[in-house]
Amino acid sequence: MTFMPWTQALEVGIAEIDEQHRWLVEQTNALHDALQAGASRAQVGALLEGLMDYVINHFIAEENLFARLGYPEAEAHQAQHDLFNGQVMSLLDRHEAGEAVGADALELLKDWLVHHILKVDKAYVAHFRAHGLG
Repeated sequence: MTFMPWTQALEVGIAEIDEQHRWLVEQTNALHDALQAGASRAQVGALLEGLMDYVINHFIAEENLFARLGYPEAEAHQAQHDLFNGQVMSLLDRHEAGEAVGADALELLKDWLVHHILKVDKAYVAHFRAHGLG
């Protein structure tokens, strides 16, 4: 069974954003599968770093849309992004220090992605559509 199945409920209806979210879910599942298969520390580290890089780029893409479309909740949304970046960086630091963080990373990713997409990201959809996106 897939650790975190992609469902229609996770779609915000904006193709660019949905594609990025789907990739994040797929990579979360790849991390899960790698851990289940006994991946090396180096492999886990590479997956975590790849996720972090992609998350940063995804956040930049969203934040650029906020600026372009004058999203009124941009500052609060960006604060959520900053918090998550800090949590993932902490996991990376712990991994680099030799700690096994795979299970923590999976739970953080799953909980955060579901909450963030279903609650925080869906909040901007109406604004984006009202300004011609979607």
